Amino acid sequence: MHSPLSDAALDQIFRTARTYRRSADAWLPKAVSDDQLRAIYDLAKLGPTSANSSPARIVFVRSAEAKAKLRPALSADNVAQTMAAPVTAVVGNDHAFHEALPRLYKESPEARSWFEGRPDVIAATAFRNASLQGAYLIIAARALGLDCGPMSGFDNSLVDDLFFAGSAVKSNFLINIGYGNPAVIRQREERYAFDEACRIV
Repeated sequence: MHSPLSDAALDQIFRTARTYRRSADAWLPKAVSDDQLRAIYDLAKLGPTSANSSPARIVFVRSAEAKAKLRPALSADNVAQTMAAPVTAVVGNDHAFHEALPRLYKESPEARSWFEGRPDVIAATAFRNASLQGAYLIIAARALGLDCGPMSGFDNSLVDDLFFAGSAVKSNFLINIGYGNPAVIRQREERYAFDEACRIV
């Protein structure tokens, strides 16, 4: 039997975790290592996706050169926080994910045929499941003691040209990753109560 996580763990992942954004002051000047990024992915990859399709493709933008490359694609409000973040993960959706299903989903040898010649189904499946994987990435980063600032607000076409050229990958969203500065956190915005958002039937 599994036991619930401790309150401290739940706080770190959800209850006291916050989104760091809006200014260069959002991030402390502390680096994120290759080993940390690998550890984040190695947790996030275990989250479920349909038919184990695993369509997320992630570019961890960390070097000064790569940050400068990303900068022109960002909306004005996102430049300062992204340039200051130790790492920015570009989460993309691979529209050729089904080609690897014979390897990833041996349970159904015909799984690739579910998608071949069906671009709308491919696009919907890639977007849905890569979005899930991006959420798993946030949870994994928080679980390992890092903070995140997920965002849209960028030129998808330009990001695709810059980081996914020559592939079937389309950018989905960005996640700044690092050590957040608690001094810049605003009061948490309201969330819907259970009875406003949920029904038990």
